[in-house]
Amino acid sequence: MIHMLYLAAGASRRFGADKLLSLCRGKPLFAHGLETLAACAERPDVDLTVVTNTPAIAAAARHLGGRAVPSPQSALGQSHSIRAGLAAVEPLADGDFLLFAVADQPRLRAETVRRFLALARPGTWAATAACGDRVGNPGLFCAALAPALRALPGDRGGRAVLNLYPERLLRVECLPEELQDVDTPADLH
Repeated sequence: MIHMLYLAAGASRRFGADKLLSLCRGKPLFAHGLETLAACAERPDVDLTVVTNTPAIAAAARHLGGRAVPSPQSALGQSHSIRAGLAAVEPLADGDFLLFAVADQPRLRAETVRRFLALARPGTWAATAACGDRVGNPGLFCAALAPALRALPGDRGGRAVLNLYPERLLRVECLPEELQDVDTPADLH
């Protein structure tokens, strides 16, 4: 099973308001990535879990066939949202994979997500989105990496785990705009 985990529980500290509900190209910021992932979750070996504390995001996740789980301690950092997502999909089987995507990257394409899903097979350890020298989200992890993800402290994300195994890390090439995230109101445009 491939578990897609959409992290949508951030505090939006730099933005000054709940950025995920802010309009971006005509719809809430969170909806862009959520719709992309939902379109890729139509395979029988893929499920979608949205980690959020926002009722509107949870409702949208359920409407698109995913499930929503809260992250009550998300204000303490991204690692808490990662753990909430892991708890929702456990127990993991040896052949399972985890694909983490973040809700503030509105230009992630379904084609890129499908390339990640194609890598979720025996022999794959982990993969990251990449464009030239730049790497970012999403990130794909085999089930064997779940303990390391669960052990992340504070505001550390999956990148810390990926950096432990650079020789086993695959790259999923994407367009530069797919790696851009929204941190300020100006980034919405």
